[in-house]
Formats: sequence, structure tokens, C-alpha cells
Amino acid sequence: MATLVLDNASMGPSEIAARAAAARAAALAETGDDPNQLSDAAIMLRVAAGDESCFNYLVEKHHRAMIYFLNRMVHNQPVAEELAQEVFLRVYRSRESYRAEAKFTTWLYRIATNLAVNHARDTRHERNAQTVYLDQPDPETGTTPDVADDEPSVEKRLVQDERMAAIRAQVMALPERQRMAVLMHKYQGLDYREIGDVLKLSESATKSLLFRAYQTLREKLKDFV
Repeated sequence: MATLVLDNASMGPSEIAARAAAARAAALAETGDDPNQLSDAAIMLRVAAGDESCFNYLVEKHHRAMIYFLNRMVHNQPVAEELAQEVFLRVYRSRESYRAEAKFTTWLYRIATNLAVNHARDTRHERNAQTVYLDQPDPETGTTPDVADDEPSVEKRLVQDERMAAIRAQVMALPERQRMAVLMHKYQGLDYREIGDVLKLSESATKSLLFRAYQTLREKLKDFV
């Protein structure tokens, strides 16, 4: 079986990009294909055909973002890392039945979302409350979505801390599907159709779901905007 790449969290963005590029080049060198012209779905079809180097490339490319996404879902870094490993194990085990009917990332995030939801349900009795951190630094840029890069004053930092606490509380209070949709839309960049594919909703239902979620957040957070 292909070896899962599980140490990406300790690498910088440039090293990840270099290793991913090297993995793709190695995976495709024998065929003469232009690496920049193949989609992840096409590469996954190579995995289905038995090319394990292509699987290693996909792990290299998506592993860090997958941990980041799962950590926002479960708010536990070690658990997120374990779930990310399970995601890619399931991808590998399902390789022969893979069909490129949707984007590879849609399929990948559907697996991740299902695992995160199942974990949350299985461990609900162990947690007094679930907290979703929206101010966690982006793994690629090191910045947060709601905090400026410039060093804030003490007063500004207190205001920011209060705002972040309010955001966490209100996102925590969103219904499960709304919370997942917001995370995928705002922080993973998935579009309506992709989110709908993950949540098994129509595009119009996904738009409505996100509209209700953002409307609720705007109303609850109006004093912080």
C-alpha cells in the first residue's frame, strides 16, 4: 500500500509545494503528461489503475488543508490528524470504485465531513461544549481571517479577543449543517455546488442554508461589526 505522508504539519508552505511538485513529476514522468494539465480527478484515476505514486502526490497536496479543516470541525489537533489519516485511508481503500463524476475535492471533503460528524456524535457525551475556532491562523499565510497583520495595541487586542469569542460562541450555536457549510464556504473556498455535493443538498438548498447561517451570524454579531 502507498505510504501516507503524515508530517506535513511541521513543514513550511514552500517545502510542501516543492514536495508536491516533485511527487507529481515523479508520478507522471513515465507518461510524458504535463503535470499542470491534469486535474486531481484524473490523477485519482491513475491511483485507481494502480499508480501509488499518484496517491502519494494527492496526500502531499491535500493533507495539510485536510488537518486544518478537520481541526476547525473537531477543535482537537491530535484528533484532526487521526481523522485526516483515516480520510486518506478511505480514499485509498475506495480507489478501485472511484468515479470522476465530481471534483476530487468534493469527494474528499464529503469523506472528511462524514468522519467529523460521526466523531462529534460519538464523543458528544465526553464534551461539555464544542468550540469552533475561526481565528486560527491559516496554515499557508499565517494570518487570521478576522485579524489584521499589523501588531494591535492592547486595547485593540482586547476588542479583537472579545469579537473572536463572540464569533466562536455564535458559530458553535449554528445548526450542524449550517456550521459545516460556513466552514467549507468561507475557509475552504468550496462553491455552492461543491458544498451541496458534500452535504447531499441541491445548489439552491445550499444557497438557502448559507443565507440563513450568515443571516443568523450577522444578527447575533451586529454589535461587533
